[in-house]
Amino acid sequence: MKIHGFAKLTLLDYPGKIAATVFTGGCNFRCPFCHNGTLVLDPSSQPLISEETVLTELASRAAKLEGVCITGGEPTLNSDLPGFIEKIRAIGLLVKLDTNGTNPDMLKDMLDRKMVDHVAMDIKSSPSGYGKAAGLRDFSMDCIFRSVDLIMQHDTPYEFRTTVVEGIHELRDFLQIGAWLKGASAYYLQQFKSSEDMINPEGLKAPSREAMESFRRAVLPNIPNTQLRGVD
Repeated sequence: MKIHGFAKLTLLDYPGKIAATVFTGGCNFRCPFCHNGTLVLDPSSQPLISEETVLTELASRAAKLEGVCITGGEPTLNSDLPGFIEKIRAIGLLVKLDTNGTNPDMLKDMLDRKMVDHVAMDIKSSPSGYGKAAGLRDFSMDCIFRSVDLIMQHDTPYEFRTTVVEGIHELRDFLQIGAWLKGASAYYLQQFKSSEDMINPEGLKAPSREAMESFRRAVLPNIPNTQLRGVD
């Protein structure tokens, strides 16, 4: 596993759990609003933390922790992710996976084997706006559609979430997302926050609370459990 960050304690990354967070490097998306730009574009410039170091620390804190959030970058780019998760579970900790949904084959394997206890999948935008939000041209939605279907068909707790950015998202995107994810158990609209390590911050702004509320209302008929997160 290419681990480039390790937070020993978080109360935010795994909602409802006292957890640690593991950050993997590299991503196959180039979302302009990504706040981990260096981790995505140049992970080799970041310190590399060995699996052994992380697992030893987790084992030493197992009595205080409930789980581990694995995020990135995009964790499923690492072929050895399932093996790493098995080692975490052997310590007795729950595992939450953050993913962009571009590796449905690995996701299916882990869900079928009940290796993860919670999945958070980023929904970058509506299908028609996905390429723009992901920073890619000619993007195929096939893998995203497959991952969404897999997550909704399994009984593993999950959430979908969208980082909402003025200049990237419009009301029509959320009307489309609501229809697409109809019946989802949980969907969060996260207000964009600027940072110094974004991939391409030019022209991007945080939507107003009023705009966020209007987007939420657009989704509610299809996803009643739609909530705002991190709104000023």
